[in-house]
Amino acid sequence: MDLNILWFILITVLYTGFFILEGFDFGVGILLPFIARNDQERRVVINTIGPHWDGNEVWLITAGGATFAAFPHWYATFFSGFYLPLFLLLVALIIRGVAFEFRSKEDDPRWRAVWDWSIFVGSLVPALLFGVAFANLARGVPIDAEMQYVGGFWNLLNPYALLIGVLAVVGFTLHGATFLNLKTDGVILERSRRVARRLWPVVVVVLLVSFIATYMATDAVAQLGVNPGVIPIGAGLSILAVGYFVRRRMDGWAFALSMLTIGLTVVTIFLILYPRVMVSSLDPAYSLTIYNASSSDYTLRVMSIVAAIFVPIVLIYQGWSYWVFRQRITADSHLEY
Repeated sequence: MDLNILWFILITVLYTGFFILEGFDFGVGILLPFIARNDQERRVVINTIGPHWDGNEVWLITAGGATFAAFPHWYATFFSGFYLPLFLLLVALIIRGVAFEFRSKEDDPRWRAVWDWSIFVGSLVPALLFGVAFANLARGVPIDAEMQYVGGFWNLLNPYALLIGVLAVVGFTLHGATFLNLKTDGVILERSRRVARRLWPVVVVVLLVSFIATYMATDAVAQLGVNPGVIPIGAGLSILAVGYFVRRRMDGWAFALSMLTIGLTVVTIFLILYPRVMVSSLDPAYSLTIYNASSSDYTLRVMSIVAAIFVPIVLIYQGWSYWVFRQRITADSHLEY
């Protein structure tokens, strides 16, 4: 395996980890105004993700940094061509982070309501935009021979991309509900279980439609074949298993299978891309690949050494933090937010 392939795999792992971990963060934020009926309940819901949300976003920062260092042409074309949606995404994430920190600074119900809805918007908008962005990567965008994006903002809001954006929203919301099933009790637990039961069939239908649309809108047939393989089929089987475990109230298994569904779905997108990192809709020869968009071999070697040292440390630390904060959050818990 050469270093270009290795770093494509590592970036896939980073984005997959981000969507799995930040996915339930987004889902909890989307559910916040609807699943919690008073301030104490909202504080319980927020405290389930309070120790984790900022650490989960590190995966995105690391993925962006790795993209910049390993595939600078991909980074330049992606961030310049997708500038407006990425700017909106960044604003939403900033508002969301500020809301977590500011809502508890005043006891005024109106003050807290503003920040609670900010958490909702700051969770919904990124979920939608991430789905739109990655759908466009797989579908293809107008890139010329100079690796320049020559389309506009409205090119990105095509029906297929919006469908995948909706899939991300409903998928993350279900993921957040299964997380709340693990982390809460009492009335919030019953509500989150009810949401998970009702939302699960919606996710199944949207995922099925998205799978069919992917074969129609991308070159998945050429990349994956008529038989897409274990990973895409595994995503479909795992979402079916989520519904079974939700109905059986086996919350740990439901959350684990929800993570697996999201992970396999993200990996499927990267399988459609490989060995490309951005597909040109103007001419396949203009597509950015892991070779024409990469850094020098020396840079990739140095990055590999650094990653081999620090990635295990980060994984150990984050695993430890989840273990420390593994208990359920109740109304009697110390509520910070």
